[in-house]
Amino acid sequence: MLLKLDLFIKEVLIFYVCTHVASQCCMENQVLHTLLQALKKQKYHLVGRHSAVKRCKWLYEAIVHDRACYKQKFYGIKSHQCIQMTPSLFYCTQQCLFCWRAQSGDLKIRWNELRLPHWDSPEEIVEGSLRAQAKILSGYKGNPNTNWKKLTEALVPRHVAISLTGEPTLYEPLSELLRAFHNKRFTTFLVSNGTLPEKLEALSEEPTQLYISVCAPTEQVFKQVCRPHSTEAWTKLNETLNLLPSFRCPTVIRMTLVKGLNMTAVEEYAQLIKKADPTYVEAKAYMHVGFSNLRLSYSNMPAHKDIHTFGELLAEKTGYKIIDESAESRVVLLSKLEKPIRFVFS
Repeated sequence: MLLKLDLFIKEVLIFYVCTHVASQCCMENQVLHTLLQALKKQKYHLVGRHSAVKRCKWLYEAIVHDRACYKQKFYGIKSHQCIQMTPSLFYCTQQCLFCWRAQSGDLKIRWNELRLPHWDSPEEIVEGSLRAQAKILSGYKGNPNTNWKKLTEALVPRHVAISLTGEPTLYEPLSELLRAFHNKRFTTFLVSNGTLPEKLEALSEEPTQLYISVCAPTEQVFKQVCRPHSTEAWTKLNETLNLLPSFRCPTVIRMTLVKGLNMTAVEEYAQLIKKADPTYVEAKAYMHVGFSNLRLSYSNMPAHKDIHTFGELLAEKTGYKIIDESAESRVVLLSKLEKPIRFVFS
């Protein structure tokens, strides 16, 4: 009798677990479907299970209106030969107020941003990114204003900005991904929020240029604006800043500045910059685009004159100087160099 009871209890437990798992899977599939539909509407091209490519505004501007983004102006990166992508579309260690990505809680759906997937291989991501970019470019053939010389060049991309959404250092084989792009004669700009210093320290392949986002001068503002998932994120960011001088590649402190939220305490920003001793500081205005519209208002966008004034204050406190700027992108570039290093496409 006891044996039969034990078997009955076991069967009930198995039924409960299977039903619960099936229910969870169904719910996750619904969340994923809603999220993917929203991303497709925003012109994300999905690559594999967790990566994506999205057309940058400046790709269009370069091919149709012969205008280039600030990365071309500063560093020589050709806008029409640049792929904007991410290997970690749904995953991040922060939920920054200013971020344009879809975050858990947006669209009235939630998912675990740190529940990492089984990763696609670097080769799959590189080849998938190239196919996605080719698909994006195919749309320009019917545009009467297309610059055909630039379109032809664009079909052979030479640069990748690993910066679209999410935190790329969560992607486990990041070194191999960088190496795979480099083997195809790409330059790579890697943008990280710096909350995983151990991943950056372990890189066996450095990017062509490394960006660390520093979007708060103090821990209090950091928690308010960057909304990290971990209580140790501010400490981890500072560990990354201490690590930055050890990199051989040019390094950048990237500051997304939001009016009314994080454009104060210049002295504290200056101390963080001095600690990291980066090659450059990019101070850039928050832009009211993407899913950030759900969290911030148009009035949170600083004007270029606000960014320039902020850059001048940083220069006074750090010994860096403004060496270039782009009013269209509302960004100023500071450095101890006289002029930025420009990368030559081979």
